[in-house]
Amino acid sequence: MRLQVKGKGVEVSPSLREYAERKLAKLDKQLAEQTQVEVELSELKNPSIPESLVAEGTIFTKGPTLRAREATSDMRASIDQLVDKLERQVKRYRERRRVEPRRHAEHNGDVA
Repeated sequence: MRLQVKGKGVEVSPSLREYAERKLAKLDKQLAEQTQVEVELSELKNPSIPESLVAEGTIFTKGPTLRAREATSDMRASIDQLVDKLERQVKRYRERRRVEPRRHAEHNGDVA
């Protein structure tokens, strides 16, 4: 897994970058070595939005591109919730790759 942590209008401190890398390391076991994972951290400038700290994640797999977005008032909480969403998506993606219902479906009217 190749991980890239970016900031959009937000300075990504080394401690925040290390926190994101440590949390996303859970996905490393489930993804292929060359899979590109991007995490973008940003802040919404609208004062009427209380959950203004946003973490967005994108995983570029061989098949579909997996995306998730989380916004809270704490960046670390946003990263935690983002990782939870991405873990669910990766698990579902891997299960779908393992089971291919099209190949194993019964044909209507075919008698062997």
